[in-house]
Amino acid sequence: MAGAPPIFWLESTDSTNYALRARLRELDNLSIVAAREQTAGRGQGTHTWFATPGRNLTFSILYRFGETCPLAAADAILITQVTTLALRDYLLAHGVEARIKWPNDIWVGDRKICGILIENSLEGASVRESIVGIGLNLNETGWPAELPNPVSLTELTGQRYDTQEELERLHKAICRRFGLLATPDGRKSLQEEFGKYMFRLHEEPK
Repeated sequence: MAGAPPIFWLESTDSTNYALRARLRELDNLSIVAAREQTAGRGQGTHTWFATPGRNLTFSILYRFGETCPLAAADAILITQVTTLALRDYLLAHGVEARIKWPNDIWVGDRKICGILIENSLEGASVRESIVGIGLNLNETGWPAELPNPVSLTELTGQRYDTQEELERLHKAICRRFGLLATPDGRKSLQEEFGKYMFRLHEEPK
C-alpha cells in the first residue's frame, strides 16, 4: 500500500499504548507501535493481556481527528466500530467467521481471540485523538489455566503466521475501515455492520 502510515516495531515494552503515547507528537495518523514482547499489557479495567513473546500481535494504533475528519465525542462509538469491523475483515480473509462482543472484544464462537483497549483524548466536545491497543492471539497454543476461553488463529486454522506480515495485512484492513469515517454514508455502513455482528455476553452468538 503506497504511502501507508508507518509501523514501528519494538523488541520489548511495558505497554504499546504507553509507548505510542510517548511518541504521540511525532506520529502520523494511523501509525502503529508494535511490540514482540509486552511486559504489562492491559485489558479492560484491571485485567492484563497474556501473550507469549514473539507469537502474537500486541500493538497500538493512533487515530487522529480534526478538520479533515472531525469526530464528536458523542460519536466515539465509531472508533470501536472501525476497529472491530477491521479485525473481523482480517479474520474473515483467513476463513474465520468472527463476531464482536460488546463493547470491543472479538470472539470466534464462544472463545475470545482478540481484545481492544481504547483511550480517547478530548478537546471540548470533540475527540482529538484515540490510542487503540489491540492484542490478537495469532500463534498462541499454551494458555494459563485461569483464562476461561481463549483461542488463537493458529488453533483455528492449523497454520503458523509471520507476525510482521500479518500486522501489515491487518493495518491495511484498519486503514480501509477508517476511511469510511470521511462520509455520512460510510459512517452509516459502519453502524449497520457493527449492529449486525455484535452481541452482548448474555446473548448467544448467532
